[in-house]
Amino acid sequence: MLLWGSVALGGRADTAFLRRAHDSSGHCIYSFTVASPVEAACPEAAGGVPELRAELAALAARLSRLESRERGAGGSGPRGAEPGGARLEAAYGELLRAKSRLEEEKGRLEREKEDLGRRLESSAQEITRLRAARCPSGREGPGRETLRAPAKGKCRGRDPRASLPPASSPSAPRWEPQPLSYQELQSERSEVPVARLLDETALGRPAKEDSGTGCGQLVWVGEPVVFGRADSIAGKYGVWMKDPEPVAPFTRDNTWRVDTVGTEVRQLFQYEEAEQLARGYPAKVHILPRPLESTGAVIYRGGLFFQPRHSRSVARYDLRGETITAEREIPGAGYHGQYPYSWGGYTDIDLAVDETGLWVIYSTEKARGAIVLSKLDPETLEIRQTWETNIRKRGVANSFLICGTLYTVSSYSAPNATINFAYDTASGSSRALSIPFENRFRYLSMLDYNPAERQLFAWDSFNMVTYPVRLSR
Repeated sequence: MLLWGSVALGGRADTAFLRRAHDSSGHCIYSFTVASPVEAACPEAAGGVPELRAELAALAARLSRLESRERGAGGSGPRGAEPGGARLEAAYGELLRAKSRLEEEKGRLEREKEDLGRRLESSAQEITRLRAARCPSGREGPGRETLRAPAKGKCRGRDPRASLPPASSPSAPRWEPQPLSYQELQSERSEVPVARLLDETALGRPAKEDSGTGCGQLVWVGEPVVFGRADSIAGKYGVWMKDPEPVAPFTRDNTWRVDTVGTEVRQLFQYEEAEQLARGYPAKVHILPRPLESTGAVIYRGGLFFQPRHSRSVARYDLRGETITAEREIPGAGYHGQYPYSWGGYTDIDLAVDETGLWVIYSTEKARGAIVLSKLDPETLEIRQTWETNIRKRGVANSFLICGTLYTVSSYSAPNATINFAYDTASGSSRALSIPFENRFRYLSMLDYNPAERQLFAWDSFNMVTYPVRLSR
C-alpha cells in the first residue's frame, strides 16, 4: 500500500514522494524520495552502470575459469588446485609401485611354474622307468625296492639331516667345490657292434635261471633305474657304492659316493641308506688323507679301496678308524692316462668286487694294453693270482666281475650298447657276447657289480643308476 503526499523544500515547492512497502523478508519499509534541486541527471547513470557490468562480467568469467580448473584438479575452492595436484602425483607414484610389485610377483609365479613343470616331467619320466622296470613275466631281477629295504628293526622315520653337524660348528667340514680339472682325455670313437652270435639264453630268455643264490653266467641286464643325480659339475662323473660284506657299525643299507671331477678329490660322502642319497643329505663326509684318482674305487669289508692320485698303487682307507691301513704298488701297471678305458678319465686302474673277493683291473706295457686281472688280499693288498686276457683295455668302455668272470661294455655313450666280451678266470678263456645294455644318459663313467644286491651300480652323466641282472646256472 502506497501513500503519496507533497512538502515544501528550501522555499521552493517541489513534489516529494513517500512510499511504504514490504521487503523480501516481510518487513515494512518507508521510502522518501525528493528530486535534486541542482542536478538534472546522475553522472554515472549514463556510463557508470555499463562499466560496472563489464567489470562484473570479467570477474564472473575469471571466477568461472578458476572453478573449472579447481574441478579438474580435484580441489574444493580457488586454492584447491595445488593440493589436488600433489595428491594426484602421490597416487600415481603408488600405482607405479603397485605395478612393480605385481610384475615381481608375476615373475616369481612364472619361475615356480617352470620349476613345477620340470619336477612333473622328471616325476613322469621316473614313473615310466619304474613301470618299465617291473617284472611283467618274471623276467626281471630285483629293482629299486631292494636297495630301499632298511635293516630289520631300523627306524626309517628319522630325519637324515639330524646327524649333520651344525653350520656354525668349527668341526663341520666345508663342502666347497673342488678346483675343476677335467679328466676326459679322449673323444667318442666310431664303433662296429659285435655280431649277435649267441642264442636266446644270452639275449634275456634263459632256459635255466639261477634261483638267486650261488654263481652263474650273466645272461641278461635290465633297464637302468635312477636313484640320484649330482647337482654340480663336480658330479659329471663319479662312483657310488654299497658294501656287500659290511663291518659293524656299518650295514648293507649304508651308501657311499665320491664326485671325481677335480684335481684334489678327497671327499667321501656317507649316507645311511639309498633314499638319503636321493635326497642329497649325507650323514657324514670323510676327508681322505690322500686324493684319489678316477672312478675305480670300491667299498668292501669296512674299507674304501682306491688308487691314490698319480700312482700305480692301491690303498685301503678304514671307514671306522678313518686312516689308510694298507697300500701296495701294482707292478708294471699303467696309470694317469696310459691304459684307460675308451672314455678316458684316467681309468687305468679299476677295482672290483664279486662273490669271490677283491680284484684289480689294469694293463701293463708287457701286456701291450690288454686287460690284466689280479686277485687281491683285502687286508694286505698282496696279489694272490694274476690273469692276462686278450681284451684290449682301450677298446672297451668299462668292465666288472661276476663270479670270477670279467665282463666288458662296448660303448660308454651309444644308447644301445652291449656286454660284448667275457673272460672266465676259471678256464682262462674269453668269448664274445651280445647282451643288450642301455646307456640312458650317454656318458657311462663307472660300472661295478654288487654281489649282495645282485645289481650293477653305474654313474651315467651326473646320474647314479642301478641295473638288475640275471645269471644262468
